[in-house]
Amino acid sequence: MTKQLISVLVPVMNEQDNIREVYSRVSKTFALMGDGYEFEIVFTDNHSSDATFDVITEIATTDSRIRAFRFSRDFGFQHSILEAYRRSRGAAAVQIDADLQDPPELIPVFVEHWVAGAAVVYGVRAKRPENPILSLARRAYYRLIAFLSDDPLQLDAGDFRLVDRKVIDVLARLEDAQPYLRGTIAAMGFDQIGIPYERAERKTGKSKFTFRRLVALSLDGILNHSIIPLRVASYIGLIVALLTLIGSIAFLVGRLAFGQEWPPGFATTTILIMLGITLNALFLGVIGEYLGRIYKQVKRGPNTIIERTIDPGETPGEQRSEDF
Repeated sequence: MTKQLISVLVPVMNEQDNIREVYSRVSKTFALMGDGYEFEIVFTDNHSSDATFDVITEIATTDSRIRAFRFSRDFGFQHSILEAYRRSRGAAAVQIDADLQDPPELIPVFVEHWVAGAAVVYGVRAKRPENPILSLARRAYYRLIAFLSDDPLQLDAGDFRLVDRKVIDVLARLEDAQPYLRGTIAAMGFDQIGIPYERAERKTGKSKFTFRRLVALSLDGILNHSIIPLRVASYIGLIVALLTLIGSIAFLVGRLAFGQEWPPGFATTTILIMLGITLNALFLGVIGEYLGRIYKQVKRGPNTIIERTIDPGETPGEQRSEDF
């Protein structure tokens, strides 16, 4: 009987305390799945400053199913995920975070739906242990991006998912300087199904998603899947222009037809000037965000640069630079 290879993708950055637990729980999960499946774990290390890569190296000396790619610098979480997909060899790949908030024990359920025909099986966060205000903000954001997006996006779905090889092959050809993979995969179509689960609490280490990174990820999600912000800028510009025209006509009619003497409007003039400056700054900022993404796309810098590798199919320590 031919075994199906499942790639487990784990992007890491300063997760030295979680690596062994990830390996242990993934191994136990596949041991319970029977003889029909085998696995590999693909670690992509965003240039950790702790002993993360050393721990991975230690485990890899006893298990050839461990593969790892350490970047020459922090290329960002999304590029780390994309590189892991490109390096995967399995008939399907499961992406999971190293903090183990997404349970590896759910992988058999994902595989069951994949075998039944689903190309993408994603986890839906029914509950997550975090600050209620942050949780509310996340839910509002997911619904906002779903409303703004030109593509159908799943609500409350993160990066915990199983992806079929045919989807991975499409992702491997992705040329995006600032990818937003959960949206990209959702927009591809195919048969996709969501599995509700309760997210666990991080036991060790700290989240790498600072407020700045969360805002950046949110902007990527909106700007990668919608041009509505540009349209809103155009619509508001037209509305302001129309109101200005109406106000000008009303002023002329009042002055010429009724002899109305308008008092000096220093406050009104100042407010209107400031409103105009604010609108210009706001919409130039929106346009600038899109232009910045176009610039990065045209510039075509390296997607990731591999500083060190652990891979039975390649020479350890090989340095590799790959373009988009």
